[in-house]
Amino acid sequence: MAGKYYDEIEAGMIFRHELGRTLTEADNVLFCSLTMNTQPLHIDEHFASKTTFGTRIMNGIFTLGVVVGISVGDLTQGTIIANLGYENVRHPKPMFAGDTLYAETTIVSKRDSSSRPDAGIVTMKHSGRNQHGDLCIEVTRSALFLKRKEDL
Repeated sequence: MAGKYYDEIEAGMIFRHELGRTLTEADNVLFCSLTMNTQPLHIDEHFASKTTFGTRIMNGIFTLGVVVGISVGDLTQGTIIANLGYENVRHPKPMFAGDTLYAETTIVSKRDSSSRPDAGIVTMKHSGRNQHGDLCIEVTRSALFLKRKEDL
């Protein structure tokens, strides 16, 4: 599997994900449509042009999904059972159509599962930056990771 097993992860590890993702206007409009989000800041250029930002901004929940998605190939692809929760979501700066999102993950902590001997809980902090290096999204996520079968 491409992802890491619980046994391969230690608190303090940092993963700088190579994959970047340019966010497009089509991404934003489709995401807002699929989630029934009618916030004019995301879908109405005339409205958004009169705001602090001067134009539409990317939907923050979409940005959250992308920053987590970027981490999958390096961390969780085929090696997690489930996401357990997201907390401390911050959007210090907006993303705009045409910006590219890059991500980094820091392992905050890990512990054995008390109910599943084949798994452990890992807490990760994902940070996303635009092409200029500006921090645009941070989120802490906990997930239930598989242990390697030979380690059980």
